[in-house]
Amino acid sequence: MSLVEIAARDHIAIVTLSRPDALNAISGQMADELGGAVLQAAADPSCWVVVLTAAGEKAFCVGADLKERNALDDAGWMRNRVQMRAMFEAIRAVPQPTIASVFGFALGGGFELALSCDFIVCADDAQLGLPEVRVGIIPGGGGTQLVARKVGSARAKDIVLTGRRVSAEEALSMGLVNRVVPRSELEKATLEVAEELCRSSPVSTREAKKAIDRGLEVPLEHGIEIEDAGWRKAVASEDRREGIAAFNEKRDPQWKGR
Repeated sequence: MSLVEIAARDHIAIVTLSRPDALNAISGQMADELGGAVLQAAADPSCWVVVLTAAGEKAFCVGADLKERNALDDAGWMRNRVQMRAMFEAIRAVPQPTIASVFGFALGGGFELALSCDFIVCADDAQLGLPEVRVGIIPGGGGTQLVARKVGSARAKDIVLTGRRVSAEEALSMGLVNRVVPRSELEKATLEVAEELCRSSPVSTREAKKAIDRGLEVPLEHGIEIEDAGWRKAVASEDRREGIAAFNEKRDPQWKGR
C-alpha cells in the first residue's frame, strides 16, 4: 500500500502524505516513498511547482513514527536516519518552488517537512513545533538550521530548546510561515500561490530560487556571482525571448520552461 500519492494539475505536482490513520507519521517506508515522489516531480520538465499536502483531518504530519522507532535497536536507528536524511535532502534539493499546505498538527519531522519547502501556507488551526528534546533527541531534518535562518537564533532557541508548540498566528507574526487562512480555504489558498508562481517563467523562478538559497551560504560578493550566473542562464533561455515579446505585444507569455 502506497503511503505517498502524487498527482498533476496543469504544471503543478501535488504530493500527498497518505497515512491519516497514523496522523501521517513518517515511517521508513513513507520516507523512502516521499523522497522518491519528490525526485520524480523534480525531474519532470512539465512540473513548475511542487505542493506538499496531506490526507486526513487532524494532522499534516506528527513527525517520525515513534512506535516504529521503539522497536529499533541502535543500528536500526542509524539505518532509519539514512532514510530520513535522504528524504529531507530530496525536498530541499527540488529546483522548482515548493509549497507546504499545513493544517492541524505539524510537529517534529512534520514541521521540518514544511520548513524544507519555500512557502508555507497554513490553516488557522495549525499547531507547529519541534518537540524532539522532550523525548531525548534533537531535530534531525534541518529544524535547528531552518528555524534559525528564518527567525534568528533567539527565537529558534525558544522554539527548539523548549519543544513548545507555536500557533499559526504566532508563526505568521515571527515569519515562520507565509500565509494563514481559515481551514476551509487552505486548499484554495495553496493552489492560488502555486498558480501565481506558474505565471512566472519556470526557468527564471528556478534560477532565482537557486541564487537566494546558495547566496545565503556565502559572502555577499560570491552571492552576486551566483546571481550573475543565474541571470545569464535566464537570458539565454527561450523563456526570456517569449517574456520580452509578450510584454511588448501586451499579451500573457506562453512559457516553454527552457
